[in-house]
Parts: sequence; C-alpha cells; structure tokens
Amino acid sequence: MNNFSWIPYGSEILLRTGEHLILVLIAMGMAIIIGIPLGIIMTRYPKLANPIITVANAIQTIPSLALFGFLITVPFLGGIGKNPAIVALTLYALLPIIRNTYTGIKQINLGVKEAGKSLGMTPRQILILIEIPLALGVILAGVRVSTVICVGVATIAAAIGGGGLGVFIFRGISTVDNQLILAGAIPSAIIALLADWGIGRLEINLTKRSTKKPKYSQNILIIFALLGVIICSALGIINQSKGEIIIGSKNFTEQVILGEILAQQIENNSNLKVERLFDLGGTFICHEAVKSQKIDGYVEYTGTAFTAILKEKPINNPQLVYQKVKEAYHNQFQLEVMPSLGFENTFAILIRGEDAKKYQIKTISEVAKYTPEWQAGFGHEFLAREDGYPGLSKTYNLTFTSQPKAMELGLMYRALADKNVDLVAGNSTDGLISVLDLFMLEDDKHYFPPYETVPIFNQKTLKEHPKLQPIIEHLSGQISSQEMQKLNYLVDHEKQPVKAVVKDFLSRKGLS
Repeated sequence: MNNFSWIPYGSEILLRTGEHLILVLIAMGMAIIIGIPLGIIMTRYPKLANPIITVANAIQTIPSLALFGFLITVPFLGGIGKNPAIVALTLYALLPIIRNTYTGIKQINLGVKEAGKSLGMTPRQILILIEIPLALGVILAGVRVSTVICVGVATIAAAIGGGGLGVFIFRGISTVDNQLILAGAIPSAIIALLADWGIGRLEINLTKRSTKKPKYSQNILIIFALLGVIICSALGIINQSKGEIIIGSKNFTEQVILGEILAQQIENNSNLKVERLFDLGGTFICHEAVKSQKIDGYVEYTGTAFTAILKEKPINNPQLVYQKVKEAYHNQFQLEVMPSLGFENTFAILIRGEDAKKYQIKTISEVAKYTPEWQAGFGHEFLAREDGYPGLSKTYNLTFTSQPKAMELGLMYRALADKNVDLVAGNSTDGLISVLDLFMLEDDKHYFPPYETVPIFNQKTLKEHPKLQPIIEHLSGQISSQEMQKLNYLVDHEKQPVKAVVKDFLSRKGLS
C-alpha cells in the first residue's frame, strides 16, 4: 500500500465491486418496474401527476445518509444490511424514470395516437405499439441518469452494513488513507462511466430499432420479465451469503479490529460461520442492529452505553457503570453485556505536539485560556452526547473562536495535523495519535466516565448457540491499552490488512 499498490486488497476489491453491482442492479430493476408504470399512470390520470412528482422530488431532496439512517428503524423494509440499502437506492432512482416516462409519452403527437385509434387499436395496443416505442429514447435517458445516481449513492450503503465499494471509502476516511478512498472511488467511477456509456449505446440502438420495427416494442414485456429474474437471482445470492453469526462494528479502525477479533475467535473455536458487517455508522446504528438481531454482537464502551444509550449522567466509578449497563441492557433490551476485553478507550482531547511544547500545556484546564483564539473539530456524535462537548465545555469553561466544526474521526486527525483545526476529541488508543505527533491532554477534572470495552450480544443468539458465550468470554482481559494502540498503529500507519493483524495477535496470545 505504501507504493500505491492495492494487491493486498485485490480480492476484496473484486468482492466489494460485485456487492456494489448487485445493489445497483436490484435497485435499478425495482426502480424501472415501479417508475415506468407510474409514469404511464400519470399520462392516463393527469390529476395524479403533480402528487407523484412531488413525492418523488421530496425523496430526491432527502440527504442520502439521512434516508439510510431513517430506514434502520422502519419495520420489514428497514434494518441493517443490503435490504434497506436497496430500498433507499430504489427510491433515489425513481424520479428521473418517472419524469422521463411521463414526458416521453406526453410529447408524442396526438395525431399519431388518433391514427392508431382509426386502425382499431385498443388503448393497450396504442401504448405498446406506438407510445412506448416513440418515447423509448426519453425513457432510457431517465434510466441512464438514475443508474449513474444509483452507482454513486450506493457507496453510502456501507454505513448501514450494505457492503459495496463504500466500505473502502469509509475505511479510508477513518484511517486517513487516500489510497483506500481511491480503492473505493475509482471502481465506483468506472462502473458509473461504463453504465452511462452502455445505456447510452442501448438508447441509440433501441430507438433506431423501435422506429423501424414496431413489433420490437412488444419485447418490453420480455425486458420486464428479465428484470424480475435478475432481481430474484440477486436476492438469492444475498440470502445465501448470510453467516450463522453476524458480527458488527462501528466505523473506525479500532472497532473494525475488535469486530475481527470477535469473528476470528468464534471461527477458531467453533464450527459457526461468521458474517462481518463492519463500518456501521456509529453507536446508535450498532445498538439498533444488535437489538433487532440484524447483527448478533459487537464491541461497545461502557461509558458510551451509559450516557449515549441509557441517557444517564456521567459517573467515574468503572465497576458501578459496568453493573448499571449490564443490568439495564439485560432488562430493557434483552442484550448480554460480557466482561471487559481488558482495556479502556476514553475520549482524548488532542492538540498538536508542537503547540503543547510551545504553550507548555499538559491538561485540559490549562488549554482553556487559549481556546478563545482556536478552532475546534469534533465528531457528530461527540457534539450531541451527554458525555461530549456540551458537558466538557461547561466543566472546563471552553470557548472557541467559532462553533466547532463537525467532521468524521479520521478527518479530524488530519485536519488537526494540517492546522485546519487546533483541538479535537479523539480516542485514547488510536494509532494515528503517535503517527501524526499529536498530544493528549490530561482530563485533570476527571470529566469523562470510564469507557471499558465490552462485547455485547443478543440474548436470543446466545440461547441458540450456548457455546458462544464461553468462547467470547475467553477474550476477557486479553487486550491491554498498549496492545490495542499497537494494533491500531499497524493498521493505520503500517497499512497492514486487519485480518492479518488480528490473526497474528490471536496467535501470539495463544487464542487461535
């Protein structure tokens, strides 16, 4: 990877490209099957045109990540994984198809339709033999636009476990690795360009043939049938890929490593097949996923669970926080909180190493007198959480030159190093702290609660697989803070594949 080589990730790039294509194919098939009939209905019932277009327009204006997030809690259609991703992509692809179908049919000369009527054609025959062939070029132009949109938006599916090339993009952002970002962005761009070119050629060829051979338009029915076959086949592939145990993770390096540790621990000590749904959006997405058994388990932090999920005020007693979280999760959510993996990953208030030396700053209290002239950068979750920025600013009387910038964790580190911001909230075990020469300020007023790492599993899963809990609990106390920071360093700085790093770690620990 240091020489811009994607060879270590070659097989995964092919896998993610296949996932991306499946998402796009199914979504576009669904959009065509829904969109073209809606466009036709609008031409038959003009009063429905404005409501349908208004709804399609409204969907198009919703930010893609917001729509993906909203679908997590929607019954049947939502959740985590490929299904909600396909629903979201289908919704985004509808507008150009509906609008172009409607426009293409409406612009046909009325005299042509009247000629069909005079020949004794039924409305259905006029539609199939006259309207669709003449509107085909405009309809395909809509399909072309929708496909390009769909390919781009499909990268967001990785945030809810939908897979695809977005996995590389999110991973690259979290590790400040441009090569990984390009590993996802370049294949995605190539797919979009090929789709645009291919449908463009099809648009030209079909338009010519439809004007020369009117009976060719009857093949529209065959096209719809083929779309149905593609959708069913692709859904079959998705369903067959499910593992017996599904392990999730949040969307930063440490979480992916911990998720892989759980996955390999299960695979090494049982006959269970494990599916990995890593790089999910964040705490709340993982929590909803494990509650609804969309994933079976992931690693959480006790302080995060206590303040963000249970909405409790921060306290500093590690054992008390663990017990309260364990009891509440067991009773309220039917989730089992297992013993700590052995280390704590607290929030780290970071500044540049050169600034720490320049101003002789060691604690958060000491930095307060400089922050009125500084710019802060925090994660979206940190800005909103009870144990995040609101309480921190009150405890330490922190004020900044302007509102803190909200950004992804990986981007914050790079922004701090590049002097775009002056203070950020990271994670104490991140490998990038030493790589970018950042300085961790001491929480001298002990504001942050304990953040012990604990595996959390759905109780139904543990009942179905009674040997699973002892396998996971065998990891208890096996990872120190120094070891975790080293693992993060190997992935973030040395660019080693997560699976290889975890395999070597478990082997050295005698756990493989």
